[in-house]
Amino acid sequence: MAVVSEELKATINKPGRVGTLSTVDAEGRPNVAYFGSLRLQEDGTFTVGLARNRTLKNLEANPHAVFFCVEEAPVTFGTKGTRLYLKAREIQFEGQLLDQVREMIAQHAGPAAAKMMAAAVAFDITEVRPIMDMG
Repeated sequence: MAVVSEELKATINKPGRVGTLSTVDAEGRPNVAYFGSLRLQEDGTFTVGLARNRTLKNLEANPHAVFFCVEEAPVTFGTKGTRLYLKAREIQFEGQLLDQVREMIAQHAGPAAAKMMAAAVAFDITEVRPIMDMG
């Protein structure tokens, strides 16, 4: 599993940060979606709650994903952020992880948003890259 610095952990988990998760379906068609519920846990596991949507369907077919995160917009050369390359380790439709994700979402987005969560996904981070790569 790749190592994420404390500074990047803070950026990833910062309220108000901008984050997107990119996935690919079984035929190679890409999808990108904005997510506020993605969190980097203390043990290095990256988690997200998902409704029954395209992202969940894609992850069931292909476990690889990329999370793009910036602390704030507009993005400049000094903007803090990262690209995390991920591999889904577990998709949980019931259990402790889903309960934890629903609880966190209820606190931040309300109980209606938490009820929409059909699954929780635990990812391993396979690679960490900067938001701008000049070569």
